[in-house]
Amino acid sequence: MKIAVTGSVATDHLMTFPGRFADSIVAGSIENISLSFLVDKLDVRRGGVGANITFGMGVLGLSPILISAVGRDWDDYNSWLTRHGVDTSSVKVSKTQLTASFTVTTDKELNQIASFYPGAMSEARDIELGPIIDKYGGVDLVVITPDNPDAMVRHTEECRHRGVDFAADPSQQLARLDGEVIKTLIDGAKYLFLNEYEMALALQKTGWSEAEVLDRVEMRVITRGSKGARIDSKNFAPIEISVPKENGKVDPTGVGDAFRAGFLAGLSHKLSLERCGQIGAMLATYVLETKGTQEYRFTAVEFLSRFETAYGQSAASELAIIFN
Repeated sequence: MKIAVTGSVATDHLMTFPGRFADSIVAGSIENISLSFLVDKLDVRRGGVGANITFGMGVLGLSPILISAVGRDWDDYNSWLTRHGVDTSSVKVSKTQLTASFTVTTDKELNQIASFYPGAMSEARDIELGPIIDKYGGVDLVVITPDNPDAMVRHTEECRHRGVDFAADPSQQLARLDGEVIKTLIDGAKYLFLNEYEMALALQKTGWSEAEVLDRVEMRVITRGSKGARIDSKNFAPIEISVPKENGKVDPTGVGDAFRAGFLAGLSHKLSLERCGQIGAMLATYVLETKGTQEYRFTAVEFLSRFETAYGQSAASELAIIFN
């Protein structure tokens, strides 16, 4: 299965606040909020949703196609992704701008406040999928993740025009997008990826009900933090995915991206939807235990051993195809 992923590539600035954000919010004054947090630590890491997802897929043995716009400071990041199995030959390199930048502060309860500067990502709107798809003789799925909003709409409409299956993952851009644009990004998707809060926000902005969303997508995959994930469709009963026991909670940044990477790896190997979700949950757990979205490491033996502990020997035996 040939999968292309459109979306951001960024430099992540990850900061840790030792207290609780909630303790600094004055009831009744939220409309005039003005806060500054003294953080304990700053880590600068590779990130961006498109890069995180394709990195995870590469670690699991795939060769995903990354479609993104990056800055003239791309060389080191490019080498890193290529070394981990990502096909970066379709990435657009800006001649004038730097790669996007993501800044997030995480409190001791793993709540986060973040901002994103697009930089070169603004040029993603100029990327035409047709020549890329033709170069590979077609692709089986295009995953449209948070990116320049115009690019997200353009890629979605082009997939519809070409009859190419697409997965909608508007997630981090939902706060910026209006209801009509969100409808455009979701309608007709083979897969819709959101977390619980994002799903509620999408319903609020579009005015759609949950049933109406399921009328417009083939299946919906909702991540639910420590409660795992749920896969819904009109065509089958809900599939509940539990999460493996973590060795520690270090940083939640990139957990959702890792889930998608694992899920897509399972799809690529034609595994069941339940198994796809479990692979996603296992990979997400590795990210939760690590500072940085692409810093996790494991051997095939380690991954399979933890997977067996979480989901049973029979489930783990089906994953041999991924690591062979």
